[in-house]
Amino acid sequence: MGIADITFYAFAITLVTAGFLVVVARNPVHSVLWLILAFLSSAGLFVLLGAEFVAMLLIIVYVGAVAVLFLFVVMMLDVDFSALKAEMARYVPLAGLIGVVLLMQLALAYGTWAFSDGIDQRLGNPIPPIDEVHNTQALGLILYDQYFLLFQLAGLILLVAMVGAILLTLRHRQDIKRQDILAQIYRDPAKAMELKDVKPGQGL
Repeated sequence: MGIADITFYAFAITLVTAGFLVVVARNPVHSVLWLILAFLSSAGLFVLLGAEFVAMLLIIVYVGAVAVLFLFVVMMLDVDFSALKAEMARYVPLAGLIGVVLLMQLALAYGTWAFSDGIDQRLGNPIPPIDEVHNTQALGLILYDQYFLLFQLAGLILLVAMVGAILLTLRHRQDIKRQDILAQIYRDPAKAMELKDVKPGQGL
């Protein structure tokens, strides 16, 4: 077993452990920190595969932006997690049933797993060849040439999901003051101020 194999197993074990702790951690802040560790371990695996660009994307985009945003949101919002956990306890049986069904589906898929003919040749000769095109250029050619339509459809689905999440979580509160730009622009200074003649020794 060489250094590459030891590094692979180290990153893989760290990734699986961090992913498990993301789910079972009681503190949401700890879950986000474990998620960051999972992203870093995934980046290490991509480096071992020779996909440095994807590894840097994981670190810069997901760790540097998404995970940090999650961390700030969780830490700054005044969320009563005890109340949320009490509400979630009612759905534990249903969640357990769904988990069992998913595990059964994974077991069936793993039991019938079979490699297609010529897999060794395709792995040995990827398109485009690694020794001729850099992995960043190859990824761009695949996404924006061979799978351009699927890539655009994936972006459209994410856009619809984002709009749906905003609409589902949007709440119009009536008990707060809102800024009225037109009322401020058309405000009459003569009516906005009132002069009081305060005599000495008297209050307002």
